[in-house]
Amino acid sequence: MKKTLKNNSTFLEVGETMNKDKMVLQNTDIGKDNHQFDDIVKIVESAKDRAYRKVNEELILMYQEVGKYISEKSKEAGYGSNFVENVADFFSENYPDLKGFTRRGLYRMRQFYELYKDDEKVSTLLTQLSWSNHLKIMSGSKSKEEREFYINLAIKENLTHRELVRQMDSGYYERYMLSNSNDLPAIQRAKQETHNLFMDSYVLEFLDAPKIGNEREFQKSILENLKNFILEIGKDFSFIGNEYRIQVGNHDYYIDLLFYHRGLSCMVAFELKIGEFKPEYVGKMNLYLEALDREVKKQTENPSVGVILCASKDDEVVEFALSRTLSPTMVSEYRLKLIDKNLLQRKLKEYIDNVE
Repeated sequence: MKKTLKNNSTFLEVGETMNKDKMVLQNTDIGKDNHQFDDIVKIVESAKDRAYRKVNEELILMYQEVGKYISEKSKEAGYGSNFVENVADFFSENYPDLKGFTRRGLYRMRQFYELYKDDEKVSTLLTQLSWSNHLKIMSGSKSKEEREFYINLAIKENLTHRELVRQMDSGYYERYMLSNSNDLPAIQRAKQETHNLFMDSYVLEFLDAPKIGNEREFQKSILENLKNFILEIGKDFSFIGNEYRIQVGNHDYYIDLLFYHRGLSCMVAFELKIGEFKPEYVGKMNLYLEALDREVKKQTENPSVGVILCASKDDEVVEFALSRTLSPTMVSEYRLKLIDKNLLQRKLKEYIDNVE
């Protein structure tokens, strides 16, 4: 006779569906001039968010406990080598509505427990991620350090599963680590001034590459894909405007893209270039940053930061160009196609081997 776990099944399904439910109120248009219900919406959204987090926490703890049970029992001779298969068959026959308790799912739970059981560094963070994000991190990471990196990134950036998949598939970990490997003094100073929040290389595969023939088209393509661009550069960025006008003397100048970074508490100006980095770009950026700090920056904010985004760069030229600048400025290159992850992994391994 088949048994049902109706309540438990519903409990498991909530973890998969509530994230979608969270978006419903956020996307509801209650009218441009009708905001009298905003406070109620905030109350509901806040309650739903707390409920989702609590349900997710219990789900992760349950998977961890099941993984522990299977791990320990599998080592006992009396249970035999087919223990996991027997458990999967039992749930399939007796609780067919219970999702995730297949042979593969049970092995993942055991792996989850065994990976983190002695890892005090991340053990307190595990319940802050969804199960689907944990599965991606476990299957896509090659080292303990990489797993820790993506766990912290997913929590800090509040990444959805789709966003996490994109970051991992683009080799975000390898690119971040390689960005910090540059030991040229001026570049290191710029990184330290911005708390290593900017990378040497950004992947913008979501842009319409064939249409990018000049800087204006480059800017337009970014604006059309702004959500993806912010995902790549970091979710602490808030967009202020494009072609942002600043006035110096009797002249008007226009900043390609202007953002505010919550973590740095400062404005960040992006200058877009479709060619190789040239030293004169730094002088222009210094002018932008000085104008922003004098005319736009609030007293409570930190000095503005500049990012010159180029198709390519020579690090020695960048080092010379930045060596005497006082404004925190980063020079980064962009790629319009995903970089071969195997190549990134080899480069990172070479760097680590040389350091050791």
